[in-house]
Amino acid sequence: MISLSAAQSDDRVLTLIAAVQQAGSSEALVLATRALAGCSDQRAAATLVEVLGFNNPGAAVAAVEGLIALGESAVEALLRLDAENYGARAWAVRALAGIGDVRGLDLLIEALGTDVAASVRRAAARGLGQLGLDALEPARRQAVREQCLEALLAATGDGEWVVRYAVAVGLESLASGLPGAAPLKQRSLAGLRGLAQASEENPRVVQLRAELALHRLEKP
Repeated sequence: MISLSAAQSDDRVLTLIAAVQQAGSSEALVLATRALAGCSDQRAAATLVEVLGFNNPGAAVAAVEGLIALGESAVEALLRLDAENYGARAWAVRALAGIGDVRGLDLLIEALGTDVAASVRRAAARGLGQLGLDALEPARRQAVREQCLEALLAATGDGEWVVRYAVAVGLESLASGLPGAAPLKQRSLAGLRGLAQASEENPRVVQLRAELALHRLEKP
């Protein structure tokens, strides 16, 4: 027998989903999405993903926050997103980067290497540095780290400084905790040293962030 509280919870989630689907204005959609994102119910994931394609930045931001809060339970819905819908895909990259689930690896790598928007590439760079790998078998964990490293190193030459800044953050996160002699850590340090070099195309803020990462990773 379904308890009253469970039935009430079902009714509430369905009501919140219906409010999103029936929103009659941009403002109403934002408010309804915020309410649905705050319900912390995995049944909201599909509708929140749908909102990412509605061309409403305010609602998309709320949906991304809700999807990140749902965590792993939102990943499958995000990966089923229509790849042809660029706007939705860009928001999905942000959500997957925030969740840190390894199932988003391929999409994050693709976004960092090919997306036209610097903000999306920046999110992907950060995401690649903070994937949750602890539950993986050692061999799989190493393989994923290598894939992340290759993508981040390639992006050290990105034309936008905000992306290179995020790459520095990603490289630090990826190499943190690894033994000093580990090849992956040494290659990460080499990439950071490149980002720390002064040049007309490399603003001081990127250099400083790379120097900070080097200091943290190289200290005894």
